[in-house]
Amino acid sequence: MFRFDGKVALVSGAGRGMGFGIAQALARQGAHVVVNDFFGERAEEAAAQLRAEGGKASAVAADMTSREQIVALNERVVADTGPIDIFVHNAGIPAQGWGYAQFLESTTAEWDSWMQLNLYGLMHACQVLLPSMIERRYGRVVAINSDAARTATGMGLCAYGAAKAAALGFLRNLSGEVGRRGVTVNALSLGTMNNWDGSEDIARRGTTVGRAGSPQDVGAAVTYLASQEAAWVTGQVLPVNGGSLVA
Repeated sequence: MFRFDGKVALVSGAGRGMGFGIAQALARQGAHVVVNDFFGERAEEAAAQLRAEGGKASAVAADMTSREQIVALNERVVADTGPIDIFVHNAGIPAQGWGYAQFLESTTAEWDSWMQLNLYGLMHACQVLLPSMIERRYGRVVAINSDAARTATGMGLCAYGAAKAAALGFLRNLSGEVGRRGVTVNALSLGTMNNWDGSEDIARRGTTVGRAGSPQDVGAAVTYLASQEAAWVTGQVLPVNGGSLVA
């Protein structure tokens, strides 16, 4: 169950953290995982670790806000490994970091950085990758989203939350365009994850499970949505949040 033998999976932002957990889960289930990261060295190190664990993996550095680089990435993967069957859009934080800012102190440049990666980068990648999936009548798109799209954090994430909410609107509509052509489109909505200081304290208070989420939690959920067993699931947003939001 949930095997990906013979499938090629591209995971963006997979050099570390949640992205690496996703790449690791897919590799363990037999996929050839293409590790993308903004930083080439980080992508290479992550791919090498997957190979050391017995998985099949390669690395391609690219800025997922650049259509030209996405096109080049796709051409390289097709030439070296084969067409991409599974695309996981995990890259969601600009290379310069989070950039927390209360809305009234935020700048339009900061808004643009969130939109470029979380919305336009996703749209560019889908427009580049989907034709091949549609031609082969098989494809999986899974986008990593955030509960910031549907709740008030008070943490200076207005632009981030807006970009994530916009991405969900895009994904839902996209699912309606490609569903009859063999491609499913879904998203995860993540709650408090264990990739920043203080996350465990917040998660203990705010989740029914009582802990922050891990890369392994995210990888397991992606594995399901990317599988053949989930072929009847599309246009959906799966909350992976430890029970912090249940509606």
